[in-house]
Amino acid sequence: MASSPASNQLTIVVEESDGFSPNRMYKAVQSYLASIAVSGASTARRLCITVPYDGDDNAEVRSEAIQITVDTREEVVDFYQEAKFLWRVAIRESNRRSGFGNSGQFFYNHGDPTEVKYFELTFDERYREFAIKSYIPYILEQAKTIRLWTNNEDAMWKPAKLRQVATLNTLAMKEEKKKALIDDLSKFVQKKEYYNRIGKAWQRRYVLFGSPGTGKSTLIAAMANFLRFDIYNLELTKVTSNDELRSLLINTTNSSILVIENIKCSVELQEGEKEKKPTAEGSANDDESKITLSGLLNIVDGLWSDCGDERIIIITANYKEMFDPALLRPGRMDILIHMGYCDSSVFRVLASYYHSLTNHPLFSEIGELIEVISIITPAEVAEALMRSDDAEIALKGLMDMLNGKDMSFDHMVIEALWALKKEWGTRLLEHVDI
Repeated sequence: MASSPASNQLTIVVEESDGFSPNRMYKAVQSYLASIAVSGASTARRLCITVPYDGDDNAEVRSEAIQITVDTREEVVDFYQEAKFLWRVAIRESNRRSGFGNSGQFFYNHGDPTEVKYFELTFDERYREFAIKSYIPYILEQAKTIRLWTNNEDAMWKPAKLRQVATLNTLAMKEEKKKALIDDLSKFVQKKEYYNRIGKAWQRRYVLFGSPGTGKSTLIAAMANFLRFDIYNLELTKVTSNDELRSLLINTTNSSILVIENIKCSVELQEGEKEKKPTAEGSANDDESKITLSGLLNIVDGLWSDCGDERIIIITANYKEMFDPALLRPGRMDILIHMGYCDSSVFRVLASYYHSLTNHPLFSEIGELIEVISIITPAEVAEALMRSDDAEIALKGLMDMLNGKDMSFDHMVIEALWALKKEWGTRLLEHVDI
């Protein structure tokens, strides 16, 4: 670290390696600068773009294969919590060569002088501690690859790369609801000391409910993207006991999202009755699962909930009535989010996302049709918009789809049955499979 007394500026140098091993910070900075350099507010004017060649000229190029970096001698200004940081991509000559070869393996050797890149981070001296303790860890966290973990029959977590790149900014959701969610998530990650002070687990609990296609899974991916958290998708049909459930929970990491999708908790804790078992929708044999409601509640706010920090728990279902009242009692879940059907405002978000349209002569008519139909999902609208790269053709195709859309009688019946079941109790409709 060098300092300039005249300007009270400090500079941190980030090299690709220490001469013997790769520098994790270098790759994190490279990834971070690329992510902010492509934004409209970036000060960078020269970017490099590469696509790894696999020998097939006709192979489809996935978006995640496109690699963008900031060119040499470029400067990028970044503001983090109102502090200004200046990044510079610099070069120097060295006869020590190191880096990552074509095979992905790190190498180091001596040779003829060659140019090597490094990063310089310059900022005001008064932000010294803030930069080291907050800004740099933030960059490392942003560079983290989000992984999706699923449990198997052996009560083990298996990882997979999360390919969905949904963001909260482009999410098809009403703006006021989206803003409230972003504010809630932003406040949550900054409240470690608050949770420690009040003696509660540092976690946030969400309930998502809405018909298939309303965007529950997309919202979860967007939340993970926003927070840079891994997702642990818990499939209850593969869990045979409360002990397995506890073991899986203990083996999740901090700064993660635990998701229990499509849960169907119909547990009645009436006096004298045996506790029934919560199951996941679509289970072939409900009797195989021996998870109790108390075991599930222990994950949410019981003793098991204290097994980690900075965690989010999300439980989803197609209908709110699928949740047992014990799960939704005040103080147990923090936020309930209803993922509704598409309306005119959500349609405009989708049109902007898929075709960069903010207005069009057909918008008014399409919006009116969507409001009249009232039970079309964002997924259905998105599918119609993706059928053509030509915005005009896509919108006309959506119009045709909407004009031919019938009110789903089956859906209306299901909605009515759930309403009756909620009002009159389960015994009245115990023989109706919904």
